[in-house]
Amino acid sequence: MIPAVPDFGIGPAPEQGRLDEVVPGVRRLTAPNPGLMTGPGTNTYLVGGTGRHGDAGPVVVDPGPADPAHTAAIVAAADRLGPIRTIVVTHTHVDHAPGAAALAEATGARVVGYGPAEGFEPDERVGEGWVLACPGGNGASGLTLRALHTPGHASDHLCWLVEERALLLTGDHVMHGSTVVIRPPDGDLHLYLASLARVRDERPPIRLLAPGHGRLMDHVPGVIDALVAHRLGRHETIAAALADRGEGTVDALLPDVYGDVTDKQLPVARFSLWAHLRAMAQEGRAVAADAATGGDTIETRWSAA
Repeated sequence: MIPAVPDFGIGPAPEQGRLDEVVPGVRRLTAPNPGLMTGPGTNTYLVGGTGRHGDAGPVVVDPGPADPAHTAAIVAAADRLGPIRTIVVTHTHVDHAPGAAALAEATGARVVGYGPAEGFEPDERVGEGWVLACPGGNGASGLTLRALHTPGHASDHLCWLVEERALLLTGDHVMHGSTVVIRPPDGDLHLYLASLARVRDERPPIRLLAPGHGRLMDHVPGVIDALVAHRLGRHETIAAALADRGEGTVDALLPDVYGDVTDKQLPVARFSLWAHLRAMAQEGRAVAADAATGGDTIETRWSAA
């Protein structure tokens, strides 16, 4: 049996266009892009801000999709916090990074990310351990953002730790109440599991998770352990299904191992199933029919090793 992902959500549910201060100095603004993959919408976070227009304003984390209304909402939300000077992204998927270009044009801010991909081009490329000081306001001390490289969902994925709040802005590494899609060849199951463990074991401990989709979460070790247990349960179900069949494609195996998801979710589940099969090949438990040629696709036929 595949363990369910429990709901560890706390605080107000995201509401499109509403600015919520989730912890002191960190505000959340949700984009108007709800859907199967985005839940209530992509969360944009505004970290810090002086409240004085001559000084630096908040750092914007994940400006979201290329949506003029959301870009305008970010600018309006930052108006009382000071000018936006820096925009950072967790990764380059279409619901997190494309809004950076329009926001940078509107504000003159620099754009920071792991690297260029999918039409996204940062002004500054950063990685593990990069630190950014965020100004405080109204007598409050500033906040520090530190990059944690967390590949798996995407090879360029960065989580952003607000050190003074022990709060991790997780992008798509951890979502509220749901698992994430791992889409090969960029996505990698083993890297994802290792990155989850890294978040769980970070020292000093991370106390809160602020995801790219959904509510804030506490009980961080419980959240991570539940996600790992769910993934490993799915992994063993796939291994058993392949062993029973002897061989099969992603589409042949899909009904056997994803009977617990809706029909609308199945096209997305195909990619995670492919990621599990690739991970099984790395473990010596599966073989791709075209392994001899050095590759595989989502259409590849797999056999149990």
